Amino acid sequence: MLDFAIFAVTFVVMLVGAVLYLYPSSRRASGIPGLNPTDEKDGNLQDIVTRGSLHDFLVGLHQEFGPVASFWFGGRPVVSLGSVRQLRQHINPNHTTDSFETMLKSLLGYQSGSGGGATETVMRKKVYENAVNDALRSNFPLVLKLAEQLVAKWRSFPESQHTPLCAHLLGLAMKTVTQLALGESFGDDAKVLSFRKNHDAIWSEIGKGYLDGSLEKSSSRKGNYEKALSEMESMLLSVLKERKAQKKQTAFVDALLQSSLTERQVMEDCMVFTLAGCVIAANLCIWALHFLSTSEEVQDKLYKELDEVLGSDPVSLDKIPQLRYCQQVLNETVRTAKLTPVAARLQGVEGKVDQHVIPKETLVIYALGVVLQDSDTWSTPYRFDPDRFEEESVEKSFRLLGFSGNQTCPELRFAYTVATVLLSALVRRLKLHPLKGQVAEVRSQLVSTPKDETWLTVSGRR
Repeated sequence: MLDFAIFAVTFVVMLVGAVLYLYPSSRRASGIPGLNPTDEKDGNLQDIVTRGSLHDFLVGLHQEFGPVASFWFGGRPVVSLGSVRQLRQHINPNHTTDSFETMLKSLLGYQSGSGGGATETVMRKKVYENAVNDALRSNFPLVLKLAEQLVAKWRSFPESQHTPLCAHLLGLAMKTVTQLALGESFGDDAKVLSFRKNHDAIWSEIGKGYLDGSLEKSSSRKGNYEKALSEMESMLLSVLKERKAQKKQTAFVDALLQSSLTERQVMEDCMVFTLAGCVIAANLCIWALHFLSTSEEVQDKLYKELDEVLGSDPVSLDKIPQLRYCQQVLNETVRTAKLTPVAARLQGVEGKVDQHVIPKETLVIYALGVVLQDSDTWSTPYRFDPDRFEEESVEKSFRLLGFSGNQTCPELRFAYTVATVLLSALVRRLKLHPLKGQVAEVRSQLVSTPKDETWLTVSGRR
């Protein structure tokens, strides 16, 4: 069973072809209430385009048809689950793959290792997760240093100066991820800027797949995307050769090179971690600071915890688990911003949700953006309220959705650490204030980002 294969609905043509090739569709109708295809070839693609994003489409789908609903992607029936109760019934015993790894590798056309069987998949997943954890432990002082540098920069600003969250925090994420993943040579700003140029070109086209599926229709855009992808792959292969010769043991890539993975597999895993790691870490930090700026009460409560646990000392890896309220703030950030609004699984064997039979090899969407703001699960779902995570039932629902616990993807766990370091440095020194009249709208793509630059002002704590 391939976790989260449904990200094929990003409508990137190469992904669609790969999914259809690897998983020939069952033609049996599910009998689940939902939309009929509006086009024989594209299914309900135009309906999704009209709504603006897959998430917005799913909101309307579940409002009309209830928590279990269906639609068509091309000639394939797709089932979407839009409540915690139905998701709890859809148990997939095979958790050998990771959501972002599966999604990004499919989008990028990477299939190496996909046919190696469950044992190889488990081994590769463990190597990947251990490499992320080792790189974070070896480079934690660097993460702390980069966060402190950003805080020092903000402290130097006049209190009336508007601070652009997206620009600054994507920069922090890029510097952090490239050095942890690829080594200390990316302390050179010129190398980071070169990396960012190609990273942005690749990610923007992947994100646009949610909106219009138009990459294949524009030869110039497709050419720019393929050029950026080729340059990124060449850069990563060059880093592999350099690090292998140096025999260092501090970066993510070093741990992969010590494993039995092929050079191609190492390059692919570096691509996934750098692409996903940058975007998830940046947007978790962006939304966390934005929501904190709107609540002085939450800021003060977080400040009190940081002061009690850390005193005047910097945060350390062993102290992070003690910052329970900080964890609640980040959990509520993920929930309120719908940080990753869609996930899914391929139905490996025939299953059942409520009275509905789901045929084998049906793509099953987890409409997380719908579930995360379902009033039956979350009281006042549109309110930013970290205190809700004091309830055990709320935490259990959150774990079920894959945002905490053992099933959290390594990139999100990494992002939680980076965000905790940033908050521990920032909130103890500065207060965050929103700009009057600013509304931070969510663009629901692979990772939810603000539609426009988001600003705030800062002032020193007295």
